[in-house]
Amino acid sequence: MKQTIKWGIIGCGNVTEVKSGPAYKMTEGFELVAVMRRNLALAQNYAERHNIPRFYDDADELINNPEVDAVYIATPPDSHHYYAIKVAEAGKICCIEKPMAPNYTECVQICDAFEKRDLPLFVAYYRRSLPRFNKVKFLLEEHTIGDVRYIHWTLTRTPSEKDQSKDYNWRTDAKIAPAGYFDDLASHGLDLFAYLLGDIKEASGISSNQQQLYTAKDAVSGSWVHHSGVMGSGTWNFGAYEREDKVKIIGSDGEISFSIFLEEPLTLITNSGIKEFVIDNPKHIQQYYIENMKKHLDGTLQHSSTGKTAAHTAWVMDKILGKL
Repeated sequence: MKQTIKWGIIGCGNVTEVKSGPAYKMTEGFELVAVMRRNLALAQNYAERHNIPRFYDDADELINNPEVDAVYIATPPDSHHYYAIKVAEAGKICCIEKPMAPNYTECVQICDAFEKRDLPLFVAYYRRSLPRFNKVKFLLEEHTIGDVRYIHWTLTRTPSEKDQSKDYNWRTDAKIAPAGYFDDLASHGLDLFAYLLGDIKEASGISSNQQQLYTAKDAVSGSWVHHSGVMGSGTWNFGAYEREDKVKIIGSDGEISFSIFLEEPLTLITNSGIKEFVIDNPKHIQQYYIENMKKHLDGTLQHSSTGKTAAHTAWVMDKILGKL
C-alpha cells in the first residue's frame, strides 16, 4: 500500500462529525481529501469546517476521482449496497458504516464484489477495537470466570419525542431499517458477541411492532448458540418505561457484566470478590478502529472487523428476525 492513503466520505452526516471523520484526519498515513452529500451546500459547509479540499453532491465524482484511494460510505444502510458495488468496480478500498446492509443477501453480494477484485473491505463495528471491550476479551481468554455458559443482553429504551411525534426518521422506516432501532443498535452488540465468544451457528427470535408509532419493529426477543457451545439470548424493546443496557456473561466460576452503549465500569464477579474496571472511550470513538485499518493495510495487523465478519452479523440478525 502507498504510504499515504487518501479517503473520501459519501454521506457526511452526524456520524462523521465527531465519531469518525476527525479520526481519519488524525490517523498517520491517512488523509481526508473529499466529501459528498446530496445537498451541495451542506457538503461545502462540512468541507470548510473540517478543512477538506473537495466536496461534491454526486457520489460518482468522488468515487471516480483518481486522487481518492479509499471510500468511507456513511449513508443510511439502504444505499450501502449501491455505493459499495460502485466503489468495488472503481477498484478502491472501502469502509462501510454499520449495519453493512439491510439484509444478509446484500452483504454477501458486497463481499463477493470486493473479494473478486482482491480489495480490502472494512465495516465500522468499532467496538471490536475499543480497549474496554478488549478488556472483556482478555478476561474471557484468561479464564477468569471459568467455562463460559451463556450470555444475555437486555436493551430497553423509552420512546423518544420524535417517535411519539411520528415525524419521519429513517431509522424507524421499515423500508430502510425493517426492525428499526434493533437494526441500528442490536447489530453492535451481536457483532461484539461473535468477536468475544466466536461465531454463532444458529439463531432464532420473535419480533413485533407493539407501539405502532412507526412502520418498523420495536420489540425483539432472540436466542442463539455459538460454535463453542455458549448459549445466548437477548431482549430489545424500544417502548419501555426506562432505559437499560446490560450484558451478563455467566461462567462456571463467575460473571462479567458491562454495557454496550453506556460508559459504565466493567464488573467481574468471582469467588475472590468483585472487581470493577473503568476504561474510557476515546473522544472520536472510531479512532482505534480507523488506526487499525491503516495497520491492516500496512500488513502489520489483521483487522477484526471486515466484510466477512459483518456479513456474519447480518446473518445472525436476519435469523433472529425470521428473514432466513
